[in-house]
Amino acid sequence: MSEFDPTQYGSSGIADEYDTLYEDEWETDAAVDRIAELAAGGPVLELGIGTGRLAIPLVARGVEVHGVEASPEMVARLREKAGGDAIPVRIGDFASVDAGSDFSLVVLAVNTIFALPDQQAQVACFANAARHLSPDGAFMIEAWIPDLGAFRHNRLVRPRIMKETTISIETVLHDPVNQMLHTTQAVFSDASVRLYPANHRYAWPAELDLMAQMAGLEREVRWADWAGTPFGGESRAHVTVYRATGRPPLV
Repeated sequence: MSEFDPTQYGSSGIADEYDTLYEDEWETDAAVDRIAELAAGGPVLELGIGTGRLAIPLVARGVEVHGVEASPEMVARLREKAGGDAIPVRIGDFASVDAGSDFSLVVLAVNTIFALPDQQAQVACFANAARHLSPDGAFMIEAWIPDLGAFRHNRLVRPRIMKETTISIETVLHDPVNQMLHTTQAVFSDASVRLYPANHRYAWPAELDLMAQMAGLEREVRWADWAGTPFGGESRAHVTVYRATGRPPLV
């Protein structure tokens, strides 16, 4: 199996229909409310800013937002939206790129931490996020919980999007040794089929907590969603906030 390059996600063509494909899956209003609350008037850095789904409404509320994005195609869609051309965005790998410092909040939403290809890159991402924070700043992550029970012989085929004019089927090959999900989504609409690869190196919540500790951060709170629903054993996703511990990072 060839290596998946996360920078190629937008160039697959998905940037052109990303917002319309996934709009029903997002908790955008609740996410914007929570991010604005935690930023408390300070600047926000969004890693994987994408097409500006969160950034643009945050800016409309008066929040200063900066972004990092690996895909020029996704940023091009951001620039086309009202207010999108005024948001500073660095093109690069959010596990290593320098976008400034003293941010009140660094945000990594919609499972984007899993777009990084391996554990080493994810550890580096936590360290990079910590370097961008003000002394009392916070790092916030949104991620799903893998449902490995849905697989049979490490393979899965499932419907992803079901609309009147658009449907999609996702095929997934699970590599349990490396915690990788090799995925291809087939989108059917307008008498055409588009194939979008979007592989994920998943990590369990406890593993992410350990990455945070290595970066000199500790978990402050974990919810099941942006609305603040308590996290528990049946939760299928989490929104977690980390803050500096005052101890030097291990990475």
